[in-house]
Formats: sequence, structure tokens, C-alpha cells
Amino acid sequence: MAIKVLVADDEKEIRNLLRLYLENESFEVVEAQDGPGTLEAVRINKPDICLLDIMMPGIDGLQVMKKIREESNIPIIIISARTADAERILGLNLGADDYIPKPFNPLEVVARVKSQMRRFTDLGSAVTVAHKEDLKVKDLTLDTDSCVLTKDDETIELTPVEFKIMELFMQSPGKVFTKQQIYEYAWGDDFIVADNNIMVSISKLRTKLDEEDPSRYIKTLRGLGYRMDK
Repeated sequence: MAIKVLVADDEKEIRNLLRLYLENESFEVVEAQDGPGTLEAVRINKPDICLLDIMMPGIDGLQVMKKIREESNIPIIIISARTADAERILGLNLGADDYIPKPFNPLEVVARVKSQMRRFTDLGSAVTVAHKEDLKVKDLTLDTDSCVLTKDDETIELTPVEFKIMELFMQSPGKVFTKQQIYEYAWGDDFIVADNNIMVSISKLRTKLDEEDPSRYIKTLRGLGYRMDK
């Protein structure tokens, strides 16, 4: 069954361009041209991944993403003409898995879609492989088969990227990982698109792990990277 990609953008030319390149790679494409239409397409068509523009009529892309995240954990890649760091950080904070600025290379968009789906599919099919031991650090337990993180038996919801980061850290507590290493493991790419992607994801993880003391588990080593305390 073909992977279904929802392309949500108010510019028909962009939708047509992305459809051309995605269908050439055997993806099934569903289109939406405004916020309400995007939410309806998610509900009716149940896409596997969403390419989402921020500046859309009706409901802007950020609000659309918040509503999607209330019900679904599908990968969301923002494609936007808003390239300021603040916009990128806000998008990632609200639940985006990746952020591609306009103008873009459609071949790169296709590569990012493949990367996101590869990671998402790997997580979803974890139960089909041989059982792996749970990872435990302090009061945290990461079930790598069911992809569930618990703290004192209370479940902490993770995005696919957050799961991969926690898996990396909890496999080697006390080890320092560079931003490059984290990016390659969690995003599945061989290069860093933006440090903000990592910084925002780490910040979100810290808050989920401990709102009162966000640095309790994951430490920053200036000029070196990050580590999880044993």
C-alpha cells in the first residue's frame, strides 16, 4: 500500500510541484488549500505524513498542527516562507518533526519525507523484531519494543524524534553526544539542517521529563553537546 502524503498549501503551483515529485516516487498525494480543508483531509483520508504550510487561509498552519497533534502523532513537516528562527522554533515547539524553508528543492522535500517515514515506520514495527531489553536510567524506563517511556510507572508521550533521542541517551548514560551525532541518529540525515531543531527537541524533552527541574536528566556541555546523567 502506497504511503499517503497530505500536501497542505494555498498555492496551487506548489501543490502541483510536490505532487509531481512525490508521485514519481510512488507516494499517494492528497491536497488541501486551507486550514479547515487540511483538518478535514486528515480526518477523512488519514494520511501517513503531512507537508504543512503556515500561512494558509481559514486557520493558519500552526493552529492546524496543534489540532492534529491532539489526535495524531503522524510526522508533520512544515514548509514555510517564514524563515526566522523564532518561527522555526515555534513550529517545532508545537509539534512539527521538521521545518523546510521556501523556496525549497523538491528533491530535498522528497528525501525528508522518506526519512520521516522510515523512522516512523521503524518505531511502529518495533514489535515485529526480536525483543530488546528495556532501557533504564534513574526512574525512567524506555520500552524499546512498544516505544513507550515511563517515569515512576507514568507514561510520558513522545514524538518519533523524541523517542530516538531518548533511546540514544539511555543506551549510553553519562556519554556526551555531539549535535551532529544526535541529529544523525534522531533525524536520520547525514547533516544538520539547523541547530534549533536539536535545541528545541531537547528543551521539550527536558520539560516532559521534569517541569520543575528541566535539567535534571539531560545536561548541556557547552561546546561539546549533551549527555544524560546516570
